[in-house]
Parts: sequence; C-alpha cells; structure tokens
Amino acid sequence: MALGDAARINTNIAAFNALAALKRVNLDLEKRQLRLATGLRINEVSDDPAGFVISRRLDARIRGLTTALDNVGTTKNVLSIAEGGLLSISDILISMKNKLIQAANDTLGSAERNAIRSEIVQLTAEIDDIVAETNFNKNALLDGTYTGKSFQTGEENTNVLLFSITSNSSASGLGIDLQFVGDRLFTATGASFAQSKVDAAIDTLSDTLQNIGAIIGRLTVKEGTLRIAITNTEAAKSRILDADIAREQVESTRLQILQQTATAQLAQANISPQNVLALFQ
Repeated sequence: MALGDAARINTNIAAFNALAALKRVNLDLEKRQLRLATGLRINEVSDDPAGFVISRRLDARIRGLTTALDNVGTTKNVLSIAEGGLLSISDILISMKNKLIQAANDTLGSAERNAIRSEIVQLTAEIDDIVAETNFNKNALLDGTYTGKSFQTGEENTNVLLFSITSNSSASGLGIDLQFVGDRLFTATGASFAQSKVDAAIDTLSDTLQNIGAIIGRLTVKEGTLRIAITNTEAAKSRILDADIAREQVESTRLQILQQTATAQLAQANISPQNVLALFQ
C-alpha cells in the first residue's frame, strides 16, 4: 500500500487508502450480515467454490436417500396388504379344518353333512374374493402373478431388492375345491382326506406369510439404516454450508467498528490537505 505525502495536495493518497479500506470493510460486513440473515456460510458459488460443489453433492445424496426411505415405506405397505389378505385366508382355512374334523366323525347324518358342505362352499368362495380384492395399484398380490418385482431401497441404481409372491392363494391354487373338499364330506374317510388337503394349504400359506414377514423385517432394518445415513449426511452438509452464527455475529460487530473508524479516517484524510494552506499565511 502506497503512503502519501501530506505536502502534495493534487492526489490525496491517504484518502484513497482510507476509501479502499472502507470498501473492503463494507464488502466483508455485507457478507457477514447476509450470512446472519440466511444462516448460510455459502450464499453464492464464489464464496467457496469447492465447498459449494461438495454441499450440492451431499444435498443430492440426502434427497436420494429420503426418496429411498419413502420407497421402503411404500413397499412395506404393499407387503402388509398382502399379509393381511393371507391372514384372512389362513383364518378361513382353519375354520374349514375344524369343519372337516367335525365331518370325519361318523355320528353325523346327511343333513348335518350337507350343512357343513354348504358352509365350506361359502368359505371357498370367500377365499377367491379375498384374492381378487387384495391388490395395490391394480396389481394383484395373491394370485401368483406378483413376481419379479424390484424395490428401490437406496440412492444408487444397484440398491435394489427383488421380491416375488409366487404362490397362488386362490381356492384352486391351494387345492381347495369341491372335488377334494366339499364332495368328500359325505363319508368320514373322505372328510379325513379333504382335511389333509386343507392342512397342505395351511402349510403353503404359512410359508408365504413367513417369507413376507422376513422381507418386512428386512425393510424395517433398511428404514433405520436410511434414517441414520440421512442424518449423518445432513450433518456433513451443515458443517460445510451452514454459517456459525455466533462467530459471524462477533465478526459483524468487529467490522462495524472498523467501518466507523475507516469512515472517520476518510473524513480526516479529506481534511488533511487543508493544512498546507498554513504555508500561505
């Protein structure tokens, strides 16, 4: 920084220096005040180009993880819908089994067996109704066609969970129809054979429920992992992008004082050349 000669009045170097210092202080003070107003350390790329790029990448990761978390929640909802339908079918099969155990007793007459058959026919129809009504976004979940589904569970395109419900849970898919169940109720031996078919259907349904339950448990773990990743990434982004309010306030106060002193010195520098007039008295 050049120093002026007070005896030279055509160019007031001292005033120029004071003005330059005041401009620097004003610019720095504006940046500090903007940070206090926005809460951000980086308000434009020029504030910290490298930090800005890193923070943008972290922000993109946070958004991707948040969307993945929503995907996991929706996937759990879909599987819960399937689980609810299967549990209802399981309850029906257990009711059927109880009726068949009752029909396996030779103490029943034809009227009682007809009544049991009529009830089983209705229960069988209800199984098919449940399968038809259990769907998500018009995709059937329990008829064996919900296969090869891809669930996005992370921000990368490789973070994919594949899942299928291959078992057809309709009455015919489970082997529960009038030939093997309803028409065999008129003898104790036939009822016992029909019961074996219902037992097999219960086992098949239990395997499907176990598979769905395991996937839901796995997705619950993924939810926790994603939440932790989002929080940690937010913390990393905050350290780069967010302003330290306490420090910015201290710096703002310091700069306000410097602004006042620089303004005073500029005024003094502008008056200083008048001292030369004393030479002409």
